[in-house]
Amino acid sequence: MSERGGLNRAWKVAVVGCGAVGSYYGARLWQTGAEVHFLLRSDYEVVRARGVRILSPLGDFTARPLCARDPAEIGVVDLVLIGLKTTANDQFARLLPPLVGPETAILTLQNGLGNEEALARLFKPEQVLGGLCFVCLNRIEPGVIRHIAHGLVVLGEYRRPAGPRLHALAHRWGMVGVPCRVTDDLDRAHWEKLVWNIPFNGLGVAAAAGWKALEPGYRGPVALQRRDCVTTEELLSNPVGLERVQQLMREVIAVARALGHPLEDSLVEEMISRTRAMGPYKASTLLDFEKGLPLELESLFEEPGRLARQAGIPTPHLDALCRVLRQLDQVRFEQGR
Repeated sequence: MSERGGLNRAWKVAVVGCGAVGSYYGARLWQTGAEVHFLLRSDYEVVRARGVRILSPLGDFTARPLCARDPAEIGVVDLVLIGLKTTANDQFARLLPPLVGPETAILTLQNGLGNEEALARLFKPEQVLGGLCFVCLNRIEPGVIRHIAHGLVVLGEYRRPAGPRLHALAHRWGMVGVPCRVTDDLDRAHWEKLVWNIPFNGLGVAAAAGWKALEPGYRGPVALQRRDCVTTEELLSNPVGLERVQQLMREVIAVARALGHPLEDSLVEEMISRTRAMGPYKASTLLDFEKGLPLELESLFEEPGRLARQAGIPTPHLDALCRVLRQLDQVRFEQGR
């Protein structure tokens, strides 16, 4: 994504992974006048006919991106915006090459760790960018995204200080009310996001197996004790749930510090306070589980756990969470066969 023409030139953008995150931030880029293409499967006919409807506290609008079923229909772009679930990262080599030229920037807005590394194995590392989205979004039907609250994007380059293209992208999103912060330390930003993602995405699913199953010393069978997953509001209104959230947050902060990312203890109460304001929100992992989709275990939970062990930091509550999620994911898979 070169700077020739700056904001006066219509950036050509391809959105790969048009769920809640990809659709919302792609639609916001469309608002700025960018030439936005959505790579679609199941929602292709709906979005081509009606566009993407964004329901937002900032004001409702309908974006009209160009639609394609095959990346070759789109061709080389200035910016690839990746909103895929990390369980689909094995599709990078198939989906992305037709979109990427020598000046293309590749921005992943995915959860967890390891996504930039996966892209850097396929393309030049200097083309890879990462974005962390602190936002409440749900895809409520094909082509319709509900923006509930927040929306900050923290943008960074893969293992490089932030450059002009990142600031230009932040400015473009800022034109339409999306708050952006550019960082020179993308790794630290990832760990800061994990302080929220691990407890609320993980416990929201795992708590459905009962709190006993999440005790670090528990080795019994894991089964669903309730049909529904647990919203952020339910977690924080339950004393046991609140304690588990705090314990996981403190473990993630300890691992981040051991890896050289000095996160503050105050993050715990700051994130809990912001989450209380969301109301009964279901994070993305809960929605995937309820739909019978694979969970993003590797990037969100397993890789942070491996790094904790490498750093010699005990994470008994994260280990217990991973164990329960693995078993619940297998139970749901077997039920869906």
